[in-house]
Amino acid sequence: MKVSHTPAAVSAASDDSNLIAHARLVPVMRLAERCGLSRLVAEKVKLTGAANDAGAVADAKVTSIVAGMAAGADSIDDLDVLRHGAMPAVFAGVRAPSTLGTFLRAFTHGHALQLHAVHRKFLSELAAHTPLLPGADEMAFIDVDSTHKRVYGRTKQGAEYGDSAAQFAAGVRSGPR
Repeated sequence: MKVSHTPAAVSAASDDSNLIAHARLVPVMRLAERCGLSRLVAEKVKLTGAANDAGAVADAKVTSIVAGMAAGADSIDDLDVLRHGAMPAVFAGVRAPSTLGTFLRAFTHGHALQLHAVHRKFLSELAAHTPLLPGADEMAFIDVDSTHKRVYGRTKQGAEYGDSAAQFAAGVRSGPR
């Protein structure tokens, strides 16, 4: 297959003020609102002391970061994707990348634990609002294998420790029995 046009004859522009490059964020962020992400952050994340200014309106900042990550941002600078085209017309409260960077840099270990509490509660709300496993409320099987022990054998290629479930799945014997 060949391209039918020469590179000089092809042009593309995406500077239309009505363009929404990441329209798929609308249902994602509506689900986050329905599950109470903003409310949970407002209740649980409290930046105090010198970080108090950076922590103002933490709910808008966290939801901006979540939306940016859902749009493919993998750095603070990439969060600017939320301010492109008509995105500000669709989403209110979008923060600038520099503001979000200041917010993230103000986090201490205690603030990260506050955000982790939001994460735990939000995941349970998300699971309640998105029934991916019909009938899971009746019975669910959860495989929790915390065995972590020395592994043996030439097929381990230098590994000293490993997960016992992975060893048995690979058919590798994990030492004398």
